[in-house]
Amino acid sequence: MLNFLKSIFDKKKINTIYLYNTLSRKKEIFKPIKNNQISFYQCGPTVYWTQHIGNLRAAVISDIIHRVFLYSGFKVKFVRNYTDVGHLVSDGDTGEDKMEKGVKREGLSPTEIANKYIKIYEDDNLDLNTLAPNHKPKATEYIKEIQSLVQILLDKGFAYSTPLAIYFDISKIKDYTKLSGQNLEENKSGAGNGQVEDPEKNNSADFAIWFFRAGKHEQAIQYWPSPFSSPLVENGNGFPGWHIECSAMNKSLLGDTIDIHMGGIEHIPVHHTNEIAQSESANTAPLANYWLHNEHLMVDGGKMSKSEGTAFSLAEIKEKGFNPLALRYFFLQAHYRSKQNFTWEALKSAQTGYERLLNNINNLGNKTGKVNQDYKNKFSESISDDFNTPQALAIIQELLKSDTSNEDKLATLLDFDNVLGLSFTQTSKNSKENNIPENIQKLLDERKIARENKDYQKADKLRAEIITLGYEIKDK
Repeated sequence: MLNFLKSIFDKKKINTIYLYNTLSRKKEIFKPIKNNQISFYQCGPTVYWTQHIGNLRAAVISDIIHRVFLYSGFKVKFVRNYTDVGHLVSDGDTGEDKMEKGVKREGLSPTEIANKYIKIYEDDNLDLNTLAPNHKPKATEYIKEIQSLVQILLDKGFAYSTPLAIYFDISKIKDYTKLSGQNLEENKSGAGNGQVEDPEKNNSADFAIWFFRAGKHEQAIQYWPSPFSSPLVENGNGFPGWHIECSAMNKSLLGDTIDIHMGGIEHIPVHHTNEIAQSESANTAPLANYWLHNEHLMVDGGKMSKSEGTAFSLAEIKEKGFNPLALRYFFLQAHYRSKQNFTWEALKSAQTGYERLLNNINNLGNKTGKVNQDYKNKFSESISDDFNTPQALAIIQELLKSDTSNEDKLATLLDFDNVLGLSFTQTSKNSKENNIPENIQKLLDERKIARENKDYQKADKLRAEIITLGYEIKDK
């Protein structure tokens, strides 16, 4: 903790930071709006269900970004929202409302559903050792701010009302698809056609910023009175579109223009495209200077799917005997802009590698020396180059094999862990016995996997082999 706080308050910059900006489609030198301060927004989860490990990978990636800037001496104001209303099944705001889906499934109120799955998500983040954002707003807490933004867009002529909804008119702006780079025809299929067929829409691709409690949503569970009018409802009752929520929370907590906006690549053609359109039209200012997008986590080479049972949760990972930090270690082995393929075998390999790393750290002893500046520079260059965590992990192995003293190795690794978040100090103290030879450790790891797979015959054989090598195992 002391090391981490020291890094936070160290005013010296380590390196120039390079980010790949989706908006410019190139790697750029990062230049903050304010010296030594970062405003950072990440689109968070819709809290109607337990988040799968693909969404948790995004949380770990944002945590690495957060930590890199802290490590580099910046003050970071990090916001990640919770969508607890108004997100329909598709990114284009079509289909069944996700929160209502959770209510029907479990017989709880929308607030109870949201609170339940927010707690699970935050507990998962604790297990993965991610730093908490500075702000974690819920969309339902910003209804007034959302309505105010909708009114600005109406007043400026960028939005119009029908009896069913208020829509943003994409024909009013010239560069609607500047983030995605798609032509408009390609974008229309997902641009947000509204959740109902509305014959009074100006353009099929116009997206809703406020839904009235009418038509297919006349029985909507979550709704609020508004200053807007429809002949089909009283008091302007309705709920916000998904995209306007992020724009309102972003503006309220970070301002009209922020440094970094992050999300998954699936957000590029629809959600982030619509955020840009409405925010920049309302505020007459760029929404974000840098747009970062993480790639998907695949499962056995395919897409994660609830119906196919491949949308694994962290609870399932833990039930199989895996350390959550082994999953974090697995995530760090791939660059955030690269697809990563999850298999149980790959996770087993990551856990073995992580435990071996902790064992190597234990073998360094308890005395810390000085941070090796040469290796720190190498590490800093890696993480400052668009957050290259695979290269950073490689530098750890290079350091361990070097002739640097054990005391300096330990000090340097603890410094690196301020960014990696692998809990070298805490977990190494609670890991396996110190000074276990590598060949014995390998047999122990294989036996653990065999026991997890209920292959007790193989586990007994490995136990016998370990005993013949002079080591005793006591299972607890």
